[in-house]
Amino acid sequence: MRRLLTAFAAAALCATPAAAALPVGAKAPDFVTTGAIGGKPFQLSLKRALRKGPVVLYFYPKAFTKGCTLEARAFSEAAADFKRAGAQVIGLSADDLPTLKRFSVEGCRSAFPVASASPATIRAYDVAMPVVGKMVTMSNRTSFVIDRDQRVRFVHSDLDWSGHVQKTLAAVRGLRH
Repeated sequence: MRRLLTAFAAAALCATPAAAALPVGAKAPDFVTTGAIGGKPFQLSLKRALRKGPVVLYFYPKAFTKGCTLEARAFSEAAADFKRAGAQVIGLSADDLPTLKRFSVEGCRSAFPVASASPATIRAYDVAMPVVGKMVTMSNRTSFVIDRDQRVRFVHSDLDWSGHVQKTLAAVRGLRH
């Protein structure tokens, strides 16, 4: 029986997506970057954003790819739910500002900001996606819920975009209790 339970536990671990190395309870690294909302550029600071309440910081690989566009639309459709729960959503990728300006309108429907994640920010959150044969730094798909004290309260890392919105919204709602 013990072997069966051990085998089941090992199989379950192998079946779960790889988690980001920035663990729950860790202090979220601050960063300052340029982003866009509604096609308009602005400066983004995590510390300043957290003054308004918890932040859902979600990293995505590349704007205008199928999964990233679907994820952005799902977050935009849930933007009012996140706001009612007291949190704001911020998307981060390694995309350049002209791409982010377009994506903030077309993919995000002007509902939340997207910003450029520098290689240093991607490393600090340990969300680098290995890209074979390229010198480009891209992030994987990882969502963090960060509380006002700048502590990571939830992490979901999975290349499948479909669970990120539901899981982060549930985590934000759980912060109240």
